[in-house]
Formats: sequence, C-alpha cells, structure tokens
Amino acid sequence: MRYRVSHRTTYSYDDDVSSSFGLAHCRPRELPWQHVASREVSIDPVPSDIADDVDCYGNIVSYFHVTEPHMRLTINALSDVTVTPTEYDADALLEPWERARPILHPGISRGAWAATEFALESPKARHVDAAREYAAASLTPGRPIGEAVTDLMHRIKTDFHYDKTATTVTSTVADVIEKRAGVCQDFAHLALACLRSHGMAARYVSGYLATRPPAGKPRLVGADASHAWVAAWIPGSDQWLAFDPTNDQWVADRHVTVAWGRDYGDVPPVKGVIFTEAKKSTLRVAVDVAPLEEYSQG
Repeated sequence: MRYRVSHRTTYSYDDDVSSSFGLAHCRPRELPWQHVASREVSIDPVPSDIADDVDCYGNIVSYFHVTEPHMRLTINALSDVTVTPTEYDADALLEPWERARPILHPGISRGAWAATEFALESPKARHVDAAREYAAASLTPGRPIGEAVTDLMHRIKTDFHYDKTATTVTSTVADVIEKRAGVCQDFAHLALACLRSHGMAARYVSGYLATRPPAGKPRLVGADASHAWVAAWIPGSDQWLAFDPTNDQWVADRHVTVAWGRDYGDVPPVKGVIFTEAKKSTLRVAVDVAPLEEYSQG
C-alpha cells in the first residue's frame, strides 16, 4: 500500500523564543518491507542550522537550530511510502519462546548480539514484578514464539482499556497495570516489560497507522496519529515479529515505520530545548496517512 504521510507539529508560546534546538524522528525508514520514495522536513522559522544523521539503531534523525526570534515553531514532515506485509519464517515462529533470549543463548544465531540490548531493562519499560507475572500466562513452557507473543497481544487488548486521560508522558508500566488503561505508547511499554522480564528481546517501534473508515463512510483527514507498537526477536530467522497490542493485530501494510529503539525515550517524534521568558506554551500535532491515489485526487 502506498501512502502520503503528513506530520505537522506546532509549538506556540506567549513570548519570543530567542533560540530553539531540536531533533526529530519523522523520516520513515527504508526497510525490506517498506520503500520510501521521498521524505522531507520543513521548519518555520527557517533554521540557521539543520542536518540529518543516522543514530545507533539506524534511524534518521533531523537536528535543527532556529535563531530567529519566534512565538511559533512548526515542523512539517511529508513522506511518500509504500508498505508491504512482512512474510515470516513459519518454522522459526514454531520455535519455543525460551530460545528468543539472547542473553541466555548468545550463539543461537548471527543476530543474537544485536538483539541483546533489547532484552535489557530500559527507563520506560521497567521489569516490574506485575509485568512478569502478567506475561507468565502467555509464556508457558515450550510454547511457540509466534503463539506466545500473539496470545500476550490478545490479552493486553482484552484486559486494558484505551483511554487518553488515564496516563501521562510520565506514567510507568506499574501505573498502566494498576489502572488497566492507557494509550498505544503505554501498551507498547507494557508489552516490552512483559517480554523482556522473561529474557526475550523486543524493541519499541514508532510510526503511523492508516485508519480505515466504516464501509460507505469517507476517511477523515487528520484522524490518523503517531502510533507505537512492538517487535519481538525471532532467533531462527533473525526476523522481528511486529505486533500492535493496541489494535490486537500483527503489523502489516497499514503501519508505516519511522524509528525504533529501547523505548519511547529513544525515538520521540520531536524534542528539544528553548531559550525564552515565555511562561505558557501549547503543542498541536496533526497527522494524516492517506492512500496516495486519494491524496492526489484531493
């Protein structure tokens, strides 16, 4: 499926900002299952310095420095992306989940060394006892990797309620488990804590999800949003099984991958530092993932 992705982030302030340093993860990755025909980022006011780099996980990061005084900063990213569903090695998915623990089995495959970091605890996906206990019902002895991960995904969707008011950016995995509610970022961190606390390697993935309206209804422009999901390492093939606990589905051609890391802290869409006397600021984000044919007609 081919998409035109638009992601606009706007910061407004009640006083001039004299200097703004920032970095953005908003350029989709080129991957075996994802082709990026174009990707561009524009910033208003125009930065005095802007550059792209590749971080240690292979993500494209845009760095910028705006020195023109401003009361509004807009980062606008546009991309043309084609996504195809990933085909997984069926035999590898049948391997016991216990083999997907690179720290215990460092020689099991060529990719084990790279997966090791994603089996460790990270700041936003702590290995709390409640997460380990919750995961145990899915990670039963000898259960196939694909089946175990899918069962955990199903249970998170069933047991946890999507609620934008239940958590904040500072909420922890323990908070999410206690409230049994959260948003996609929370459910991704929960899944990470569940798998990693049992030794499995899994990474946090950020990107976009194209929404599809009910039959006969037009797709709402702007209804899409930044999204987060998880990918679990499969040692038999060194693939990563990407799954979306928020929507209870394996990732396919509706998900556009931007970046991945240990957790949200590694790949926020935009973050930075400003110099200002402003006492109040607002943030507005608008994301649209449109099938390219529809975008052209509009």
